[in-house]
Amino acid sequence: MKFFVAAVVSSLFAVATVTAECPEVTRFGRFNVSPTSLSSGDSVTINANFTCAKQLGYVATYTDYYIEVPTNNNGHEPSVMLARRQLAEDATTDSFTVQIPYGYYFPNASYVIALVNTYATDGTNGLPIYQVGGLSASVNITSTVS
Repeated sequence: MKFFVAAVVSSLFAVATVTAECPEVTRFGRFNVSPTSLSSGDSVTINANFTCAKQLGYVATYTDYYIEVPTNNNGHEPSVMLARRQLAEDATTDSFTVQIPYGYYFPNASYVIALVNTYATDGTNGLPIYQVGGLSASVNITSTVS
């Protein structure tokens, strides 16, 4: 009986530790962008960490990075893909530098760089299906349209 109670307490502590270190908000990863004020042609460095995503069961098959307008999109601002990346099987981090494309960026638009994590999960028949989840980081992109 003592062994059973110790095993249950140990298991609960392990779950609590993972939950405290990896809150649900980190299920698709964590990332940061530098710098956050940009113009067309500028280089931006993206650092992503997927440790919690892996611990919580959202292991990225591949990741896509986009420039998006999340609110008040006036219809002229489709998403712009910055990069598609595929992590090595044992990797938990990704870091790269990419150039901001020479696109049309509008005044007073709120821009984000979005990370989209595509991960496999078992479907009802046991075969993998691919689902997506994501997160974003706000950036300021200088207008190219007057």
